[in-house]
Amino acid sequence: MQREDMLARLMAQDRASGGDLVTLRAIVEEASELGAERMLYRMGLSDDGASEDLSELRDLLQAWRDAKASAWRAVIDWTVRALMALLLIGIAVRSGALAPWR
Repeated sequence: MQREDMLARLMAQDRASGGDLVTLRAIVEEASELGAERMLYRMGLSDDGASEDLSELRDLLQAWRDAKASAWRAVIDWTVRALMALLLIGIAVRSGALAPWR
């Protein structure tokens, strides 16, 4: 039985029985599953390999995040090293340690 048919039968049952809680819950559940299936179909994730595709996309996204974090750490590390080198050069110039090379 198709989900649309099941949903239509549940709604008809709801009209006939006056809307008991069990029927309403079944309607909500069927409508939710039908909506989820439609969304997955529209996104192109309704085939058998969709779970593998999502797993690969998650791995790719995690690799991107790791690379981005690593790049930022490297930029900060090199910036700190450059500032420390400039500080040491400034101290050397102030103390006259570079005077013999002038």
